[in-house]
Amino acid sequence: MPEQQSTAGNDTLPEQTTAADHALPVPTPPQPDAYRRDAAEVADLLAVLPATGLTTADAEQRAAAWGANALAEPVRRPQWLRLLDQFRSWLIGILLAAAVVAGIIGQIKDALVITVVLFINATIGYLQERRAERSLEALRQMLVPTARVRRDGQVKEIPARTLVPGDVVLLEAGDRVPADGRLVVAESVEAGEAALTGESQPVAKTTAPTGADGAEPVPVAERTGMLFMNTALTRGRAEMIVTATGMRTEVGAIAEALRTGAEPPSPLQVQMDSLGRRLALVSGIAVAAYALVALLRGEELADLALRAVALAVAAIPEGLPAVLALTLALGVHRMARHGAIVKLLASVEALGSATVVCSDKTGTLTLNEMTTRALWAAGRAYEVTGEGYDTAGTVRPVDERHGRDPHDAPLHDGAKRDVTPHDAPPPALCDAVLPFALCNDARVTPDGVMGDPTEAALAVLAAKAGVDAGLRDRMPRTGEIPFDPAAKYMATFHTDAEDGRVRVHAKGAVDVLLERCTHVLTEQCRVPLDAERRREVTDAARRMGGQGLRVLGAATGTTDRSDPREVTGLTLTAIAGIADPPRPQARDAVALAQAAGVTVKMITGDHADTAAAIARELGITGDVVSGTELARMSERELADRVEDVGVFARVAPEHKVTVVRALSEKGHIVAMTGDGVNDAAALRAAHIGVAMGITGTDVAKEAADMVLTDDDFSTIVRAVREGRCVYDNIVTFVRFQLSTNIGAILTLLATVLAGLPAPMSAIQLLWVNIIMDGPPAMALGIDPPQDNVMRRPPRPPGERILNARRLAAIARSGAVMAAGTLAVFAGARHLTDTETAATMAFTTFVLFQLCNALAARGEDGPVLGRHQLHNRTLWICLATVLVLQVIAVQVPVAQGVFDTVPLSPAQWAICLATASTVLLTEHVWRAGRTRLGRPVDATHGH
Repeated sequence: MPEQQSTAGNDTLPEQTTAADHALPVPTPPQPDAYRRDAAEVADLLAVLPATGLTTADAEQRAAAWGANALAEPVRRPQWLRLLDQFRSWLIGILLAAAVVAGIIGQIKDALVITVVLFINATIGYLQERRAERSLEALRQMLVPTARVRRDGQVKEIPARTLVPGDVVLLEAGDRVPADGRLVVAESVEAGEAALTGESQPVAKTTAPTGADGAEPVPVAERTGMLFMNTALTRGRAEMIVTATGMRTEVGAIAEALRTGAEPPSPLQVQMDSLGRRLALVSGIAVAAYALVALLRGEELADLALRAVALAVAAIPEGLPAVLALTLALGVHRMARHGAIVKLLASVEALGSATVVCSDKTGTLTLNEMTTRALWAAGRAYEVTGEGYDTAGTVRPVDERHGRDPHDAPLHDGAKRDVTPHDAPPPALCDAVLPFALCNDARVTPDGVMGDPTEAALAVLAAKAGVDAGLRDRMPRTGEIPFDPAAKYMATFHTDAEDGRVRVHAKGAVDVLLERCTHVLTEQCRVPLDAERRREVTDAARRMGGQGLRVLGAATGTTDRSDPREVTGLTLTAIAGIADPPRPQARDAVALAQAAGVTVKMITGDHADTAAAIARELGITGDVVSGTELARMSERELADRVEDVGVFARVAPEHKVTVVRALSEKGHIVAMTGDGVNDAAALRAAHIGVAMGITGTDVAKEAADMVLTDDDFSTIVRAVREGRCVYDNIVTFVRFQLSTNIGAILTLLATVLAGLPAPMSAIQLLWVNIIMDGPPAMALGIDPPQDNVMRRPPRPPGERILNARRLAAIARSGAVMAAGTLAVFAGARHLTDTETAATMAFTTFVLFQLCNALAARGEDGPVLGRHQLHNRTLWICLATVLVLQVIAVQVPVAQGVFDTVPLSPAQWAICLATASTVLLTEHVWRAGRTRLGRPVDATHGH
């Protein structure tokens, strides 16, 4: 958003008041923009003296007028409406209609059972989404931001939400800016505004007004006299007068615009809506066919209506919505344990269907901790190990012919250990990196680092190289030349306690330091910087730059003056190559994603060379395209190239949305990561928006579907694995439940066409649906992930849950169950009475489901095998169902409810033997496919 013009209220101030008034009224016509005005004029307009700040009374009065310094919560649907949302699907609508019909014709028991099942399902979905919301709220409250302000003439630390316009805020390097404000003090200030503008490099700030003579608004990225909420100071010290808080800030303006906007439905939502419509069609055809035959046979309307309800109940899997909600909810819990908070249940499955993950580089693929990776010191190349700001690591010489330590041992290890003569750091190494330690404002503490990330990396390097941490105290700084972007170097001056001489240490761009150097340090001594030595230095710097490293040089010297305006006659001592290293687990996560057919693309605001180097290290392949090139492409050109690009570098926020749309148009399911305010639009546009929980802004978290508590890319890959497992389990229990329902439909239609009485009553059919579509299907919904889940490509985005192959399997199992049930019913009628035959048919159909649950697991490979033992919960559920069926048939009280009669052991054996045919049929079918050499679809094999 570099060119975005301000629409927020931070650029406008209330009508001018006098210092005597010292109170901020509710603003009327706005004054000219704050960034155009001189800092003293802004202070007068806000009736505050920067030296003393507001009084407590002033702050309270202004808080009452302006409100809290917090972004407004998004408009949320009332809880009762969110509960009703759980009923908005075709499946639920059909079941509600069946319950109403049952109630109208007097089947109160059936109507109550259906209604209870529906409310259980709705409650599960509602409670799980509420639980996810509470987890996200807890994440927000993990860190309550504070601000240092000057009030009543004293420096105080207060909650950031209590800031008001006119407060004087004190900031140092590393502080997050708590509100929008006009700078009144800026000492070597740079601010990281990537979260707002997309600018990856820190922006230099001054107290000078911007655009004072112009009438046109100045882009936010160019307002160098302002600091903005949710950005951070990376260098220097600043004081600012708050000009806007809360929703009146630049961030607030974006958050307000974001409160509207449509989100695309998840793939699962589309699939389930389609499934609901298709089941409604099947149910309608079955009921119509039955009604036509029944009317032709002259049945009474009351009996016809009762059996129509039974048929409708048989056609619809009552347990499907509940099992779906439970499966997704369990996925949510598993994801939360692994560092991801999913805001909507359907987002779990949506991640499993992702074909492309577009990830930020900084902090997600990398540590977001600058680290020195390479060093050229005293004429020798070194490799620097260790990650981030941890001082444990090594500085070891590199054999430039073989790229390794010639002694295969570190010269120095930053960790505490015994030092032998072989691995003690040479004095030249410590001397070479000494300027990096002393010409440095960052500090390494046990809790981390404080200061500029680049300087922190150099401070850690000095610690790894053996520079004494107490050296700063023994050589206090007596003066400095602050870093200037134009001069491209910084220098500090220190008095040597031993000889009293003033030593100067400098760091900066290598070419700039070379112009100020006359000598270069070697392992033996310092030597003149002749053409050959200069070429050696520039070659070393060029090699580091070619690896995507940020290159800085170090130099030292002596001077007679304690604070000269510039330095010359220095000795170049070292060159450091710095980068934000990849997370240790990121490379494996990228490789796992690629093996799973998921393409990983890096989208970053960083330079192309740096991004390409990190991409190579992570194994991300493809072309590198800059934001400038991207802006010149037409939609057609981008669509043609987007799949071949692995890295998008130096991109603006609007480019992310463009990339997401181009990938979506090519048929991809896109997951996009983001942390800044400027990422919100892209997070909305993606099928799955993933926000960072640690570095992410509130606006990004609100726009996202999932929040990572650890900001780790590998968590996204684990989410993809979990999503695939969820979808596999959904397919399994849909196959299981629908084959049950198809079997019931075929059984009832066949008896009607054959002129036979119904083998099962409406309550028996509902019993089948409740006990079979409940516990066993739920157990299938928690099947563990398959071994090959991340070794197969994503399913096609347009693939239906009920594709032709699965429909054939459902029809095959349903036909076997219907044929077996009718055979038992017809045979038993000839040998026994109708009540016993109906009970045997009812029992056979229930036992069919025990076998069908095993047959539905997987789509290829043998049905019978050790893999059937992996889900202990399923076996417990099947045993429970068997016990319940025995109770329904053999216990007198239950017989009165279910219209059953007791069966003999022989009759039970007949029912069980018949039921096993569905398992054997599926086993033989798969074995035949394997023998015929049919291509194996490993999508759901266990």
